[in-house]
Amino acid sequence: MNGIWLVALPLLGAFLLPIIYRRHTLAGYWTGPFILLINFGVALEIWRDITKAAEPQIIAMGGFAAPLGIIFYVDKLALLFVMVIVLGTLILWLGNKQGQVREETLSLLIVAGGCGLALSGDLFNIYVFYEIVAVASYGLAASGGSGAGYAASLRFLVLSALGSALLLLGIALIYAVTGTLNLAHLAELAPQMLNGPEGLVAFALILIGLGVKAELFPVNTWVPEVYATAPARVSALLGGIVSKLALLVVLRLLVLIYADNTDAHLLLLSLGVLGVITGELAALRATDLRQVLAYSSIGQLGLVAIAFAIPGPAGIIAGIALALHHAVAKPALFMLTPAWGGHLKNLVNAAQVSMPSALLFLGLALSLIGIPPLPGFWAKLLLVMGALGTTDNVGWYQMAIAVVLIATVIKTAYFLRIVRLMFQQQSKLQPAKPRQHELAPAWALVVILLISIFALVPISKGLKTVAENAADRKAYINNTLYPDKPDLKKVES
Repeated sequence: MNGIWLVALPLLGAFLLPIIYRRHTLAGYWTGPFILLINFGVALEIWRDITKAAEPQIIAMGGFAAPLGIIFYVDKLALLFVMVIVLGTLILWLGNKQGQVREETLSLLIVAGGCGLALSGDLFNIYVFYEIVAVASYGLAASGGSGAGYAASLRFLVLSALGSALLLLGIALIYAVTGTLNLAHLAELAPQMLNGPEGLVAFALILIGLGVKAELFPVNTWVPEVYATAPARVSALLGGIVSKLALLVVLRLLVLIYADNTDAHLLLLSLGVLGVITGELAALRATDLRQVLAYSSIGQLGLVAIAFAIPGPAGIIAGIALALHHAVAKPALFMLTPAWGGHLKNLVNAAQVSMPSALLFLGLALSLIGIPPLPGFWAKLLLVMGALGTTDNVGWYQMAIAVVLIATVIKTAYFLRIVRLMFQQQSKLQPAKPRQHELAPAWALVVILLISIFALVPISKGLKTVAENAADRKAYINNTLYPDKPDLKKVES
């Protein structure tokens, strides 16, 4: 099975969906889930193929091999994130009403762009697919239809345009220094050509550019406004899934190009720490549920950035675990906000109105806090263990651990404040009861979390394999540049 279908199918679906909707609303609505199910099946089949072959799938566009041609590098790390965005979008689709043509079309475009981001083996195509995701995200952010939503999406557009310019500038600087944009070729040249100040400046520009979508400090000011005004399923998609794709690109760059550049790792670590501190403190002060979840999302993505800043497989597995957990838990919480959004005081007596929904919120909050044996605990434990295992810049990583622990206390404070209000019965006001079609995605995501608790051992082994393969810079270079020339495979790891 060819990995190009992972991008082609959702692109085809985005083109066909409005046409089908004009002829039959029900058929149009189910076009998206049908395409996404096929896409997920293709990803599973490719996973099986590369597991059997014990090597990734390299796709050379037009038959032109790397470094001159455009390639897709289909390994388990890329496929894992592809399956996350496809499955996440499919589950959130369950919360849509029929007839949301624009929103559904843009969602398929995000899937196509996200799959392309995960698979791309060169910086130019990373930029192209990043822009596809960005343009679709602008439309989704404004899909609420309110004046506040349009204003928030406009700010998002302006900040993202600045981020795209910085990203393009960083890519141009790398090309000016090395003369190539292929990731494998850059990985081969980086130790000699990108270890100086030019390489670090290029990484900083790319990091800030990607940081807009990754919700990294200081370019995450759009997050609370957009998530508070966009429809809940849009906030769930952008915050829970799309944000991880930008961090995946950052991880690729760190592993392949900046593996030996300590300053690049410390830069990402610093931004992650600042994101955790600012996000969690802002969530503690927020009085609107959606804004609490938005600021909390900033803090959680800061944790992922801290993990990816840890050199080696230990940081990768911690970052993947944190990203996967956030991609499941946070969208489920956002799907509760259509009924329970607004000021926190509106949550008083919510448990009496819908005890299952209140318990759902409680369970998800406890997992995000990191209470054992919930998945969030194991993800944070991997982060702490990875940071403790570092041998260079030990003080920096010890400081990061302290920040993570303090942030956990802060997160506990604001989530327990919300839970206390939900179970408080002193108010005569009755909050709205969540609708079943809105809760369906949340319950589906909770089922995934519960399965992960009982399948902890096989999941851990699988993530370890993914992390070890992703950290193998030598294999990436050899598989891409020297697939048929074993005698030339002399690249130093």
